[in-house]
Amino acid sequence: MLSASDVRFSYGPSKDTLRGVSLTCAPGDLVGLLGPNGSGKTTLLRLLAGLLRPGAGAITIDGTPVARLTRAALARRIAVVPQETHPAFDYSVLEMVLMGRYPHLGRFALEAPEDIAIARAALAATGTAELEERPFATLSGGEKQRVVIASALAQLETTDTPSPVGSAFRRTSAGLSRASSYLLLDEPTASLDLGYQLDVASAVRRLGDERGIGLLLSTHDLNLAASLCRTLVVLKAGEVIASGPTADVLTPALIRRLYGVEADIAAHSRTGRLIVVPVGRTAAP
Repeated sequence: MLSASDVRFSYGPSKDTLRGVSLTCAPGDLVGLLGPNGSGKTTLLRLLAGLLRPGAGAITIDGTPVARLTRAALARRIAVVPQETHPAFDYSVLEMVLMGRYPHLGRFALEAPEDIAIARAALAATGTAELEERPFATLSGGEKQRVVIASALAQLETTDTPSPVGSAFRRTSAGLSRASSYLLLDEPTASLDLGYQLDVASAVRRLGDERGIGLLLSTHDLNLAASLCRTLVVLKAGEVIASGPTADVLTPALIRRLYGVEADIAAHSRTGRLIVVPVGRTAAP
């Protein structure tokens, strides 16, 4: 389990960015992180990934403080998908995904056939296998985001339990006993059109359901969170103001408190998923 316990963090001597924040994400969970701009969502993701250290409280993975793990060991357990990815060179799609294997390689080591098989399996899992030879820079926004998710998936795949080439990511009884892994996504559908939003959301849902990966998704898209996330953690001004099952947390009163917006929430007649319809601004949040 990936956990934050009573975490406090500040970028300087001024007001804390996060104050007393706690959350948990278990294997297979899909946790949504909501909050207005400046609420501390991205900072919390960076703390959970070990990129920042809390001023107080603890960040742990399966009970071990992340600060005690080496960078390579932590990267084999936690991967981050940022809002945008801008590589310095014109890599191919396969090369981009193979970058996720770096934490598993020794110094100066090259990718083995098994690493390439894992990368290709990750592309297949995100519906981007046919893009393998394309330059990453030529892809659409949705294709790029799914390739970045594939790279993160390849990063999390271990070879501790040998498996035949082509069976990467199969949830065998041996695979289930391996150390838990987590994917942290920061606004993964930002700036994507509706079709690509659905593609990315579908890929993310499968990772939790079929691979047993714990997923923590930071988003401003309330409908994405409502349809995708099983639980929500809501931040405002650096504090958790609500957490729990999505249907219990996502209410008109919460949206009014967060954004100063009146909204209707109902179950969609065809899918049964919650939908959020903004009605109008009520006041400054």
